[in-house]
Amino acid sequence: MKWKRLTRNKPMMIGGGLIALLLAFMVTSLFYTPYAPNEMNTEMRLSPPQADYWWGTDNFGRDIFSRIMEGAQTAFLIGFSSVAIGLVFGLAIGALAGYAGGWLDEVLMRVIDAKLAFPGILLAIMLVTVFGPGLGNTIAALGVMSIPAFARIARGGFIQYKEFTFVKAATARGAGPLRIVFLHILPNISSPLIVTASLRFSGSILAEAGLSYLGLGVQPPDPSWGRMLSEAQPFIANAPWYVLITGAVITTMVLGFNLLGDGIRDAYDNKG
Repeated sequence: MKWKRLTRNKPMMIGGGLIALLLAFMVTSLFYTPYAPNEMNTEMRLSPPQADYWWGTDNFGRDIFSRIMEGAQTAFLIGFSSVAIGLVFGLAIGALAGYAGGWLDEVLMRVIDAKLAFPGILLAIMLVTVFGPGLGNTIAALGVMSIPAFARIARGGFIQYKEFTFVKAATARGAGPLRIVFLHILPNISSPLIVTASLRFSGSILAEAGLSYLGLGVQPPDPSWGRMLSEAQPFIANAPWYVLITGAVITTMVLGFNLLGDGIRDAYDNKG
C-alpha cells in the first residue's frame, strides 16, 4: 500500500479527521473538562447552549459538553477492548481451523456458524443480563460478539495462503508451524483484518450505545453516550439540543470508523 494512494483517499481522510477530533476530546478529558462531569446544578436544568454551558445542560443540570468528553473515554475503551478480544480469539480460532483443516476445521467452523445464526446484539444482551451490567461485562460481551467476523476472515486467509509456493518452500526448508503462521501467512492477511477491526469498532460503539440505552451497559453516574441518549429522550420536546448533540456525537464516531475502514480497504485493493 502506497502512502500517496492512502492520502488521496478522501473518505479515509475524512474518517480519520473525525476520529482524530473525538480522540482529541478523549485525551483532553483525561486532564481537563469545563465542569466535573457529574457535577449537578439544579438551577440550570435543561439550559440551552450558552456561554457558560457550550452544549447546554441535562435534566440534572450537568454540563453536556463535559459529559460528552468523559463519555469519549468509555467509547474508545469499549471499542478498542472489545475489538482486541475479538481479534485475538477470532484470529486464534480461524488460524487453527484454516491451517490444521480436517475435523478440527469442521468443528470450529460449525461453532462459529452457530454463533453467526444468533444475532450478535441479542447475545450481548443475554450475556450482560446473566452476568450483570457494567463496563467489564459490556466489554466482554461485545468482544464475544466480534469473534466470528475475525475467525472467518483468518480461516479463509490461512486456507488460501498455506497452499502458496512460498509457504510450501518455507515448510520444505524446515520452518515450523509458528514461523509459518507469524512470518509467512499472518502478514499477508493483515489488511482484511485491519479493515474488519475498524468496522467492528464502530459496531461495538453502536452496540454499547444500545446496551446503555436499555440500561444494561455502563451504569450511572459514569457518562455513556448511549445512556445520555436514553436520558435525553423524555425531554426531546423542550430540550432538543440534548438529543441532537448526543446523537450527533455517536453518529460522528460510527461514520468516522466506517469511512476509515472503507478507505483502508480501497487503499489495499490492488485493483483500484
